[in-house]
Amino acid sequence: MTINRRLDAEELLTTTRSVRKRLDLGRDVPIELVRECLEIALQAPNAGNGQSWHWVVVTDRTTRARIGEFYRRAFEESYGGGGPATEPRTGDLAQLKARWRVAESAAFLAKHLGDVPVLVVPCLRLPPGGLPGGSQAGLWGSLLPAAWSYMLAARTRGLGTAWTSLHLAYEGEVAELLGLPADVRQGVLIPTAYYTGETFRPGARIPLGEVLHFDRW
Repeated sequence: MTINRRLDAEELLTTTRSVRKRLDLGRDVPIELVRECLEIALQAPNAGNGQSWHWVVVTDRTTRARIGEFYRRAFEESYGGGGPATEPRTGDLAQLKARWRVAESAAFLAKHLGDVPVLVVPCLRLPPGGLPGGSQAGLWGSLLPAAWSYMLAARTRGLGTAWTSLHLAYEGEVAELLGLPADVRQGVLIPTAYYTGETFRPGARIPLGEVLHFDRW
């Protein structure tokens, strides 16, 4: 097992950032590292211990390129190539700059997703009757914590990841490409690669006092 250095829980949770521009596109990722991260992900909470998750790990160059094409198309349709930059809630200049950095890195990922050495697609096998209507928090709550656990485990092994779901605009096409059964749905797409640079800092966030409520709103 390859670990950069030991991280305590607080540092791990506050410095696991989405990595886009700093993904090392020229360095292969040992599949055993990915397997180690997924073994940890399988310990995540899930409804009724049903463990209805499945994980598609894509390393084939041609398949990655095809997924990258769908992702780039979805990005351009959603953002016109500019990226998801919006005005900060507080009007703070630092937040505005941070959002523009996110937009720039998101555009970079849209251009290069197919070049990322490993794409992990966490999936969920649906209960009989297909995707239920109404609130789906319980359904996806059985998959998304595991996906986050995978990303945390990757961080401890010197791997960068990003949480994205833009490819779901073409979910059917990607499902066909990956040979997914009809009762399996994709939850997220996690590009995975070694990262360049030294380390990560906690991200800029809206102060807790602006979003915290006790007993009622």
